[in-house]
Amino acid sequence: MSSTKQNNYQKLLSAPLSHEDELLAAVHLDSNTPAEWSSGLSNCCSDASLCCITYWCPCVTVGRIAEAVDDGKTSCIVSASIHALLTYGMGCGWIYSLTYRSKIRKQNMLGGSPFQDCLAHLCCERSALCQEYRELQLHGAKDEGEAKYGVETVPVAPKGMMQ
Repeated sequence: MSSTKQNNYQKLLSAPLSHEDELLAAVHLDSNTPAEWSSGLSNCCSDASLCCITYWCPCVTVGRIAEAVDDGKTSCIVSASIHALLTYGMGCGWIYSLTYRSKIRKQNMLGGSPFQDCLAHLCCERSALCQEYRELQLHGAKDEGEAKYGVETVPVAPKGMMQ
């Protein structure tokens, strides 16, 4: 993996964090004790675009999560396809997405148990996916699609200043 691509995964996901989330991240990352998830399962609608994408096509969110958690070693399209096949073919895509929740919990030293992870994905997978994506955002992962398609913003000089 190129160093540029590696650096991309250390930047934030496309949506900016609020000041409260930044403070929570600073407290969370400095602690050696297991922390709680930054948001609850019931906060899935706090980001409307993420909520809509996850509700109508959860495989897209699973792909994004997989790519970010695996630092680009797993393709978004491959992960999304696996999840879609398991979900719509066999009805057990939640098992695939569950593996990434466990990885996120271990990587970010989050409290909880494998049993709680299983329940979250079995009973309310879409809410769990939104929660996981927000947690990755908080911890500085970056959506690879942002770099591929040039979504990054360009700084603009204030009115009256020359560029």
